[in-house]
Amino acid sequence: MIKTVIFDIGNVLVNFHWREMYKEKGLSGEVFDRVAKATILSPIWCEIDRGIMTYEEVLDAFVSQDKEMESEIRRVLADTHRIVTKRDFAISWICSLKEKGLQVLVLSNFGEKLIDDCPDAMDFLSYTDGGILSYKDHLLKPEPEIYQLLLTRYGLKAEECVFIDDLQENIDAAKTQGIYGIVFKTYEQAREELNKLLEN
Repeated sequence: MIKTVIFDIGNVLVNFHWREMYKEKGLSGEVFDRVAKATILSPIWCEIDRGIMTYEEVLDAFVSQDKEMESEIRRVLADTHRIVTKRDFAISWICSLKEKGLQVLVLSNFGEKLIDDCPDAMDFLSYTDGGILSYKDHLLKPEPEIYQLLLTRYGLKAEECVFIDDLQENIDAAKTQGIYGIVFKTYEQAREELNKLLEN
């Protein structure tokens, strides 16, 4: 019997629109490609989510990937407003689950600056019962420790939880901890799969 629904955030409860944000700030062609490769497509991006390095240290690390793009990198990432945008179904989905008596948590790789710069898109957080944002605990999915921490912190039984994430590797990692998993593709698909699981 499922008692707890755990949501990823990016590309599940919000849109992660980095390409759109970069284009809105005037990046195109080769400059777009180079800045993207040095930043969002670099393994260094994970350090924003891990929360050990300061944002300035992360920016310096991005610049080290392509020093010729320093001014563009710093300009584009000085303000990450609209890198995350609202999904209209997020709050209503959370509320409908809570009305059924379910606990609703989040488990997401997410950086503090993105939270601070996109408050409107993140307003659903106040409707949840808590969870883990990676930057606060310095752990990342799909590391097993982040799933174990969530289970321990909230006194959860893995077999009573289902995790919804858009990445298969994160779902696979949850399953190794005994947590049910649903790969999010669309709201309608994920909601239907969840409802079927809740009926069992």
